[in-house]
Amino acid sequence: MSPFITRDGSPTTGTAAKTGSYPTAMAVSKAVEEDYEPAPESHPPAPVEQVLHNRSTRHVAERPLYAPSHRKALHSAKLAALHARLSLPSKLPLQTLARCLIDSSADPRPGYNNAPLAILGQDLLGYYTAEYILCHYPRLPMAILFAAQYAYVGNATLAAMRSEWGVETVGAPGQEVEPGLLQLKRLMPGNAMLEGENIRVRDMPQARRLGSGRRNEAFDYRRGMSSRVVYDDQFGDLQTGLPPNDARPFFGAPISTPNTTSDVEGTSNEAQPQRDASALSVHDPPEGPQTVEDTEPTTVELASASFVRALAGALYLHAGATASKTFHKDHVLSRHVQLHTLFHFTHPTRDLSNLCKREGFEPPVARLISETGRLSRTPVFVVGVFSGEEKLGEAAGASLNEARIRAAAAALRSWYLYSPPETEICLPSDAEGLASISKGRGKANHKEANMPWKPQMIDIGEIIT
Repeated sequence: MSPFITRDGSPTTGTAAKTGSYPTAMAVSKAVEEDYEPAPESHPPAPVEQVLHNRSTRHVAERPLYAPSHRKALHSAKLAALHARLSLPSKLPLQTLARCLIDSSADPRPGYNNAPLAILGQDLLGYYTAEYILCHYPRLPMAILFAAQYAYVGNATLAAMRSEWGVETVGAPGQEVEPGLLQLKRLMPGNAMLEGENIRVRDMPQARRLGSGRRNEAFDYRRGMSSRVVYDDQFGDLQTGLPPNDARPFFGAPISTPNTTSDVEGTSNEAQPQRDASALSVHDPPEGPQTVEDTEPTTVELASASFVRALAGALYLHAGATASKTFHKDHVLSRHVQLHTLFHFTHPTRDLSNLCKREGFEPPVARLISETGRLSRTPVFVVGVFSGEEKLGEAAGASLNEARIRAAAAALRSWYLYSPPETEICLPSDAEGLASISKGRGKANHKEANMPWKPQMIDIGEIIT
């Protein structure tokens, strides 16, 4: 019988070796304690950020594809044709252009749809449009400014722009569709009635998406111009799709807590306690819709506007501010908007009198310039409104009173539609681009490179009636 071997490899002799018996359990456990080091201490719980990352990664990996894979974008003839048709820079890849065509109703994942890019593009288009209107027409009233901005970059205009580009829509979303088509979950037509009201839902498209708890959404809230400027969107309309006030912007977003430890000066002198990751359950699904069935359907007009805005945001991220500004100039400012048709005066003669009094002009006086057919069935009177020797406006009407009111309205329109000389207009975004060019971060044409910043005209404001 072979002798036992010790830990150092030498044979041992004794009663156990001679009899062939095995060591007891106590001896084995003692030998194990001598041979192995004690186990290390347990690691502290993982931070909250790591738990959130693991959770989001696991859920993304488990989700199926709701839209075509980005690999199909490289072989799509429609995407290549659209890229060339719009003269997009080569810095914008086809994969990003394909993502701009995926509406949030077709794919609920923020990392795959165009919702993040559309938010950036909406701010850029609104900023470029607002500065263009304000610098070229500094006296426009706020109501006309809202209407003009909607005429340039509103949902209806952007939807028409999508149709002019030749971008078609799909009947239903799915991973088997062509990447070059606008993918959305269509809103089914119907005549559903509002709960407790005798109004159809399609007649009030904002009724379904309100409910964020803001003051201006109450039925008895008086929405004036100040409320439209502070609370409403860039077009002066109620913002739809806003989350409730107590909702977090994204899953796992931190919230502020009262600071109980502060010094005499009011600043914090101790760090806040570290958040415990154990309070977050790894098995809880992230907030928000997880499948296409959970998303809200949308109209073709809203999906088209989201696509155009996402394309503007993608151009800014991939090609810079110069490319996005060129896109805005070629596709937005190239459209003609008749601003004089947006005015509607309730009391033009009173407003003109208040304007002349504020500006220190002589009181306006209406004078008959010419007339024809006074005693006929169709008389025409041409009346002009004068302030001293200066003629402010002129119009024709079937009666003296009608011609006088139209002449006062024409005088107000000529005042509000004043535009400085083209040599005196300098957009703030052009000055920002000039600063980036001087630091070597971009390129611009010769006109922008030689354009110094000039302070722009700021009017005292409109006449409040």
